[in-house]
Amino acid sequence: MASKFQSRLVGTIILVAIGVIVLPDVLDGKKTHYKEDIASIPIKPELDSDIETFEVLDPVEDIVALPDSPVEAVVGEAVVGEAADPKEDSRPLDIVVNVVPEKNEYQDSAWIIQLMALKNADNAENLVKDLQNRGYQAHTKRENSFTRVIVGPDVSKSKLERQLIELEKITGSKGRLLKFKPLNP
Repeated sequence: MASKFQSRLVGTIILVAIGVIVLPDVLDGKKTHYKEDIASIPIKPELDSDIETFEVLDPVEDIVALPDSPVEAVVGEAVVGEAADPKEDSRPLDIVVNVVPEKNEYQDSAWIIQLMALKNADNAENLVKDLQNRGYQAHTKRENSFTRVIVGPDVSKSKLERQLIELEKITGSKGRLLKFKPLNP
């Protein structure tokens, strides 16, 4: 009896082994193998035999010569005269400089809120980070031993007036609305 049992056990083991080995290949269907295209980098690039050549030109001399003496500037006067040949006359050239007053067209166009001035710069930076997280355009300005907390600039004065009320609720400090001077903030 033991021999029939042993032969059946061996036959079962062989069938299971064949099934484990062969059946996945048969049931898997067509196998596709993916292979990456690898381009090898050459150690030394091949050089073309055609070498570019460039033609070096000689420098060209200008006909206009600069005066030997320093140029003088005349401010506020109009100089009218004939154009003289620089080879014939060696007197200095007259130059007219018109001074144009500087106009700042944006002087009254923007506003800022000066919220507070703190002696501790770290506290001012923390307050600015908190205000920036809340959506305000806040920054600091160091002056002497104080650090000012400023919100803005903005062209809308009414918007900053509304923000002034909100900022007083947040910080407990009543800020001031000031004109923004871009050249001297």
